Amino acid sequence: MSSRLRILVVGSGGREHALVWKLAQSPRAEKVYCAPGNAGIAGQAECVDISVFDLPGLADFAAQQKIDLTVAGPEAPLAAGIVDVFRQRGLRIFGPDRSAALLESSKIWCKQMLSKHDVPTGGFVPFDDYEQAVSYAEVQEPPIVVKADGLAAGKGVTVAQSVEEAKTALHDAMVEGMFGEAGRRVMIEEFLCGQEVSVEAISDGRNLYPLPSAQDHKPIFDNDEGPNTGGMGCYSPVPVLTNELFEEAMEAVMRPTVAAMAEEGRPYVGCLYAGLVLTEEGLQVLEFNCRFGDPESQVILPTMKGDLVDLLEAAVEGDLPAPQGGQNGAAVCVVMASGGYPGEYDTGKLIHGLDGLADRDDVVVFHAATKATDEGLVTSGGRVLGVTGLGDSLSGSIDTAYEAVDQISFEGAHCRRDIGRRAAGGQ
Repeated sequence: MSSRLRILVVGSGGREHALVWKLAQSPRAEKVYCAPGNAGIAGQAECVDISVFDLPGLADFAAQQKIDLTVAGPEAPLAAGIVDVFRQRGLRIFGPDRSAALLESSKIWCKQMLSKHDVPTGGFVPFDDYEQAVSYAEVQEPPIVVKADGLAAGKGVTVAQSVEEAKTALHDAMVEGMFGEAGRRVMIEEFLCGQEVSVEAISDGRNLYPLPSAQDHKPIFDNDEGPNTGGMGCYSPVPVLTNELFEEAMEAVMRPTVAAMAEEGRPYVGCLYAGLVLTEEGLQVLEFNCRFGDPESQVILPTMKGDLVDLLEAAVEGDLPAPQGGQNGAAVCVVMASGGYPGEYDTGKLIHGLDGLADRDDVVVFHAATKATDEGLVTSGGRVLGVTGLGDSLSGSIDTAYEAVDQISFEGAHCRRDIGRRAAGGQ
């Protein structure tokens, strides 16, 4: 391994800000770039105006700037084959190639692969015919889970509480094309009852380096009400995921999946992210993602042990070190979103109050959708900021996060007020 690295992070959201923030702390990071980045990322990396979909342009930049390691943040460029493009040009990049990213880019393929290799997951039936899907839904007992096959930015799942709601979801996806090509095929899967948790690990194709556990809050409103979003907040660690259950997740789900992918001829190098459900029958896989979670990264990366530059380079080289146990304290991230999100929302709203938090050691504000203008920092998307509170305990981290949230404002700002409360004994 070389001593100091020039690093490129691909993406522009809160996860990428968390990656840049963590990577830039390493003594081995000589220079960090981010393409295209955002206004917050610009404080720790040089932002480059190249789209995440411009794979040849990104590879050209990496070659010209002699980038030693590229980290692909979002799922879309991974599914499009950014790793394949970079590898073909002899450029080192952390992430699964296109064939391995199918684990996320096709929910149906993923479930078929898990079933084939006896990795625990719920039952499912795939459909590419709308009428057949409706006929099947009509004889199911609610809740009925309708899931788009392809990438839908975390919004392609409907847990229908009635047959009519399931039929509406099928119509929206398969007939109206709400998710484009991603929803032309769907699956109706068994509803798994239990708490959902996120387990992530870095893989070098054979070995795993587990990361701290996290729990996301997907629905837009408190008490898990309203439509699903890309994630409204997160906390780590997850008390309900005991050391024994975490080890079970590794031994029954994560390691067998890495072995299965190798057996399928799709060796998995990258961050493997399992969405799991703690059912009465044990852990079950809800889905896999092929990258660091968002907003999970905003609580995992600030608390993980180890140098992230070392770990990602070791994974690319196929030589992961032995895992370090535990994590550094606890973290809670509260997402501040634009009014109307996940539906229609306005952008360009001035953001106030960030300056007063800049010097805090126990607060990190990760930018997800911000833009610098002559008037000041403005909103530029649905999920705008991820406000992370750090502390020794979940309850303390919650208090710190919300204290910081209350110092930030922009027109129409919305956040959930119950992130992590249940886990910390607040319900």
